[in-house]
Amino acid sequence: MTALSDTVEADQALKAKHRAMWALGDYPSVAAEIIPDLGAVLVEACGVGPGARVLDVAAGSGNATIPAALTGASVVACDLTPELFASGRDRAVQHGVEVEWHEADAEALPFADGEFDVVLSCVGVMFAPHHQATADELTRVCRPGGTIGLLSWTPEGFLGQMLATMKPYAPPPPPDAQPPPLWGDENHVRTLFGDRVTDVTARRDNVRVDRFDDPETFREYFKTHYGPTIVAYRGIAEDPDRIDALDRDLADLARRFDYGTDTTVMDWEYLLLTARNRS
Repeated sequence: MTALSDTVEADQALKAKHRAMWALGDYPSVAAEIIPDLGAVLVEACGVGPGARVLDVAAGSGNATIPAALTGASVVACDLTPELFASGRDRAVQHGVEVEWHEADAEALPFADGEFDVVLSCVGVMFAPHHQATADELTRVCRPGGTIGLLSWTPEGFLGQMLATMKPYAPPPPPDAQPPPLWGDENHVRTLFGDRVTDVTARRDNVRVDRFDDPETFREYFKTHYGPTIVAYRGIAEDPDRIDALDRDLADLARRFDYGTDTTVMDWEYLLLTARNRS
């Protein structure tokens, strides 16, 4: 077997694991219950409106897709994990909008060059393992002068810190896979796009999360609903001591970010970046 075929086979195996991970638990509920408004924030920042041709990459269950379609835009949603589409389709019907849904890898999008006026992703493409390949595809399918918009968790924010907390307990990623929260670092994203984009605007903001009674309730919710957390626990299922340690670490993390009184209230930081495509 050649080195090239070895690489292709390894990449296919990695993507299969990613697809399976996001199909675990109930990510549509996480999106709808914990961060329901983030998609609309991104759509507004991108100036999506009637007649625009929009691609939502790594769309999941359509947290940004549906708000984009509600503006009157023509929207295509794609994701590596089509199991997430059922919830999105139901929501589209409830809101009376039409959306095209496609299974697709963010690193190899099945769309033509310059096909879309707006290409966006809400805490989605940040989880694709090869950042440069993803950035290359985002610019390729966006027309010259079109808008690219990304909303990503920051390394220092709660989700970035949660992923860092789980990392020692999870299976090690391939050596060429980059950490998802790097998409929340403005300098990293600017480097990925280079001079192919202009008019870059970036700001950090927070989404308030106040659904949980206490840090332990947060932990138990994510243990059953969020794919990456489920995978981390499955990897240590035969080691009670490590399970106890991860239980403590996740609850302690939520406790550090908690500023509530009667219930747990946290601010989860994200980077919102938009740019004009030059290529």
